Amino acid sequence: MRRLLRLLLGLCLTVTLLVLAAAGGVALLRWRGLILEPEQRDPQEWEVFGVDVSTYQGTIDWPVLARQGVDFAFIKATEGSSLRDERFAANWAGAQEAGVRPGAYHFFSYDSPGETQAENFIAAVPVTEGALPPVVDIEFYGDYLQQPADAEHTRSILDPLLEALEEHYGVKPILYCTYRSYQLYLDNGAYDDYPLWISSPTMAPLLHDWDFWQYSHTAHLEGYDGHQDKIDLNVFRGSREDFLAFGLPDGEE
Repeated sequence: MRRLLRLLLGLCLTVTLLVLAAAGGVALLRWRGLILEPEQRDPQEWEVFGVDVSTYQGTIDWPVLARQGVDFAFIKATEGSSLRDERFAANWAGAQEAGVRPGAYHFFSYDSPGETQAENFIAAVPVTEGALPPVVDIEFYGDYLQQPADAEHTRSILDPLLEALEEHYGVKPILYCTYRSYQLYLDNGAYDDYPLWISSPTMAPLLHDWDFWQYSHTAHLEGYDGHQDKIDLNVFRGSREDFLAFGLPDGEE
């Protein structure tokens, strides 16, 4: 009986120590800003804070967003080879007027050539001094949610798209991905030179060399009136000085 009691006491002590260690680890991650709440706007642990928007946010009052600490905004411009976001031009101009650094993103399609997708984006997004590099958003939609396209097919579209955007804008595009799309398509060393914007709700992607972290899909800010009342939140990995220099073509530094 005594032996069993000692075993039970030892087990309880072990569990208690593990719980305390886990709690300490979570506290450390929170202190470092590596765990953020979904509604946590302009987190103090990070110097540079931003959003990403599309037509779903409707008409945006950019000065109102800026007053909430928004430093940058990734703005949807195009999708595939023909679709364009109807609010892009207004958002692009409004962000700049409010002092919010803009970046345009393209929703990648598995169903049309990379060359024509690049043409669609280039026709919609002007070369703009001080803007963030163009973004290619690689995620899943429709049937690809259950049956993702194979890597060879995806890269045969992605590579000419990236090449055309880099040639036109003079900078390497940013790659936006989820953990799943990164592992399927980007985790082969061929894309290590591209800046990475990764979606990882609440906890930072500790095993990836990222530049932007999308930490929330469910936040609420003031300043937009679309039927989608939520907005995505992001931080930049670096100082404000790093951010101002990030992604500038040669000659703009």
